[in-house]
Amino acid sequence: MIGLIGAMNVEVEALENMLEDRKETRIGMDVFVSGKLYGQETVLAVCGPGKINAALCAQSMILHFHPQWILNLGVAGSGEENVNIGDMVIATAAVEHDMDTSPIGDPVGYVSKIGLIEIPCDRQLREQLVRSAGKVPGLCVHEGIIATGDQFICRADVRKRIHDLFQAKAVEMEGAAVAHACYMHGVPCGVLRSISDHANGESEMDYPTFTKLAAAHSQQVVENVLKGAGA
Repeated sequence: MIGLIGAMNVEVEALENMLEDRKETRIGMDVFVSGKLYGQETVLAVCGPGKINAALCAQSMILHFHPQWILNLGVAGSGEENVNIGDMVIATAAVEHDMDTSPIGDPVGYVSKIGLIEIPCDRQLREQLVRSAGKVPGLCVHEGIIATGDQFICRADVRKRIHDLFQAKAVEMEGAAVAHACYMHGVPCGVLRSISDHANGESEMDYPTFTKLAAAHSQQVVENVLKGAGA
């Protein structure tokens, strides 16, 4: 079984609607929908925005469904100038940009207990995602750091600070939390983001319109992975 987590319904609903032999399981306030997707046993969930929501959802998915790997997918803001609206970023690692115990001597972003700044994403899954995304016509694909925090980034100075600290290619609110939960349980993890805005207060595309396009891109990548196009 594989696991798919999105923060918002629009990010996974098209995939959920394609599930065969659907079954719903409620764990706390999270609803997990399982079944077969492109012939693969799959469980999907909408975690809601933010790190705690995402981590709790990922942990419940791991403990109750034992997925082979988990992919967190959705939209994000651009982390640097050459990552544009409509592009896709696939994480090499994820960081918690708002984790800061530097007053006691730690580097900014250092996560105690796991002892990391960059929480790694699974290399084999990442390579599958990159190859599969490369098969989506017209899609520009980047690999790099995705930065997560409990903030919607919409100021150029904040985006610059995050990029200067972590060289982030995208900024969002869930990826590192899912990666954190997966790392602690030894479950391979991937984080995939479609860029919806420049994270600097400027917007060039209607957000509801873009999320539908982003969902379509993500759906195509997942389909390519599960059908073996990324293998």
